[in-house]
Order: sequence, then structure tokens, then C-alpha cells
Amino acid sequence: MFDPAQLAALAAVHRGGSFDLAAAELHVTPSAISQRLKALEEVAGTLLIRRGQPCTATPAGLRMIRHHDEVTLLERTLATDLPWLSPRPATLRIAVNADSLATWVIPALAATTGFLFDLVIDDQEVSQDWLKRGEVAAAITAHPGPLQGCDTIPLGALRYRATAAPAFMARWMAEGVTAASLATAPALTFSEKDRLQEIWVDRQLGRRGKRAAFPSHRLASSQGFVDGCLAGLGWALNPEALVAPHLASGALVEMVPNTALDVALHWQFSRLTAPALAPLTREIRAAAARVLVVI
Repeated sequence: MFDPAQLAALAAVHRGGSFDLAAAELHVTPSAISQRLKALEEVAGTLLIRRGQPCTATPAGLRMIRHHDEVTLLERTLATDLPWLSPRPATLRIAVNADSLATWVIPALAATTGFLFDLVIDDQEVSQDWLKRGEVAAAITAHPGPLQGCDTIPLGALRYRATAAPAFMARWMAEGVTAASLATAPALTFSEKDRLQEIWVDRQLGRRGKRAAFPSHRLASSQGFVDGCLAGLGWALNPEALVAPHLASGALVEMVPNTALDVALHWQFSRLTAPALAPLTREIRAAAARVLVVI
């Protein structure tokens, strides 16, 4: 049996990246954090944290952090079944892509009580990796699985439209959306993991297996994408839910009509903590049904 305070210190150091930030989160001194971690490593018989800038958990440390998170969620379930235990809000760490967060996830979180959410924002193509490493209890991911020890629920698809401002189209694509115009017109890219613009370009040009090359601004913000397109900074794949009013008003246009790109999403979570996550799972499914398209 591991000491809960020591496990909490381990998780806080890894997620905060330093002993000082972990101490501030847990309202103790950095010395206390160091002592708890040292004691836990002695019990475990192995190194759990790599000291550095930032501090990061070893594989053994990540496994113990997952154990800490699972125990916390299971205790919440017990307290819910036994109301006199007065359950405290449990911190729930989930991985979610930025566009889902900007379009439909927030209402699901707001409708779920009893949790304090710690959101890891990452691309839907890699969010499953956070779950695989045990760093989150659940993830919104493009991958249906299977992932050992996890359940997966299909949610639908987030629909994207390739959009730009009319003035941008007149300047950069007066001759239409062609290989030549796409090679010079600046796009917007969320991060090095974002391939949506690339996939759309490949489809328009009929390419298969060849990575598209085009100039691009790096802009890690869903709303920033919309604002950037409105300002004429570049073109981008934007969630239909965010740009529908601008398309209706004419402030934005679809670069090639009727070329939506649908990205399938799934809710994936640890089977062990599924009962504790059930209220959130219910709200996630309901919120997704209001925005995502059926595929």
C-alpha cells in the first residue's frame, strides 16, 4: 500500500515540472515534497522522477501516477455511493483536441459535477498516446482503438471547411485553387502535428502518398485560426461550427465549395475507472451529438 500523500507529490512534480510548483499546489514546502518523493522511491525500489528542467516521471513513475489517479477516481465513486463520506471534487485529467474544446466539449464539462478538470490539449491523432502512457484517464481521439484496458465510444465527426476571406482569395487565388496558387498562398497550421490542411490539399490535387508542401503561419489557437482567416492572414481548415456565421455573412468563403473534411472522434477511457467517469461520459456523448456529424 503506497502513501497517498507521497503519490500526490509524485504526480504534482511530474505535471508541474518542478518541486517548487508541486509544493505550491499541495500547500507544503519543497523540502516536504522532496522527502515524500524520496520515501516513495525507497518503497518502490526504483527511480520515479528524473530531476531536471523540467522534472519528468520515469516509466515506473508514470505507472504509479496512473495508480494514484485511478485510486482517486475509485474513492470518489465510493464516496458517491456512501454520501456520509462527503466526497471532495476529484481532479480528472483528460486529453482533448483544441477544436473540440472550442466547439462542443466545454458544455459537457460544465454539466458534470464533482470533478476539477485538468485538460491536456493535443492533436486528436496523438491524444491516445497520453492515455496509453497512463497520463490521463480519458481522451478524445481520432483512433478507435483497441487500447488495452480501455473502452471506446464513437462520437461522430467534427466537420471542417477550408475557408478564407474574399480579399485573400482575390489576391492569392484569382485563377482558382490550383497547385500553383496553393504553393504560394499562406496557410495556417496549428502545430507540427496538424495535418488537416495537408490532407485537404492532397485531396484537391489528387495526390496520394505524397506530402503537400505549402507556406504556413504557425498559430496554436482555434479561435486564432478563425480570426486569422477573417483578417486575411491565411487560409485554413476551420470547424464548421466556428465559421458557419462568417460563411453565411460572406466574411469568409469556402475555398472550394462542398469539400468538407470530416474527422472521426472517439471517447476513450480506462475500463477500471469507467463507473466514476460515467456522468462525464454521458455528457460527452450528449454534447457530441449536438455538434458532430453522424458517419
